[in-house]
Amino acid sequence: VSDASGCSMIALLHTGAAKFPRNLLPRARQAVCSLLPAGVLKGYRSIVSRKLASHGFGASMAAMSSFPPQRYHYFLVLDFEATCDKPQIHPQEIIEFPILKLNGRTMEIESTFHMYVQPVVHPQLTPFCTELTGIIQGMVDGQPSLQQVLERVDEWMAKEGLLDPSVKSIFVTCGDWDLKVMLPGQCQYLGLPVADYFKQWINLKKAYSFAMGSWPKNGLLDMNKGLNLQHIGRPHSGIDDCKNIANIMKTLAHRGFIFKQTSKPF
Repeated sequence: VSDASGCSMIALLHTGAAKFPRNLLPRARQAVCSLLPAGVLKGYRSIVSRKLASHGFGASMAAMSSFPPQRYHYFLVLDFEATCDKPQIHPQEIIEFPILKLNGRTMEIESTFHMYVQPVVHPQLTPFCTELTGIIQGMVDGQPSLQQVLERVDEWMAKEGLLDPSVKSIFVTCGDWDLKVMLPGQCQYLGLPVADYFKQWINLKKAYSFAMGSWPKNGLLDMNKGLNLQHIGRPHSGIDDCKNIANIMKTLAHRGFIFKQTSKPF
């Protein structure tokens, strides 16, 4: 689409706005904007907004593509998988360490950190653990230790600009177990420090209950059902659970929910 034709399309939208049925105008706006070069769209964004407002269609162009302002620039979605058995083994050790970096304005995934971790106390995964998580022995054998993975997390955080004091980010988990129990417990057992950025988070279950008025007893499955969302991947896959959390967050944000920290300060 040339700049000239882009201008013509905008002009058409201007003159036709008053004649468009209200229920069809948003689709027309989106269709036109998707065809425009970035320069044309940027130059005429304010013109279109004013013109639409004059016809009673007050939503700005920016509001078409973004969500209500969140308190954070980025949400860091995290979901550990750990060694397990019935009865439970002790200590449990993290074997999958995924993080999704979610843009707080668009709620889209911008970057992914994903590593498997070699358990050292109970290096052999149990059949129960493999059946539950889908993680087989070959996926953890020879992988970095938790200490090495935490160092790589820090490097990733720095590379993504998340350690900049002017950038507000917070972790998001499905429950409090990941950052209240699992990570600090294993770090204490191994004599490792816990970075400050792991000490505050949003429990998605609490956020969902605030937004929807009901507690999701079955976690992600209940939240997906309550929001009419399809479950992504397999349950108890760390990276798939992160994708489900991100999808639920985007849906709640689209409904106008503002996420707030739920954990108490350490």
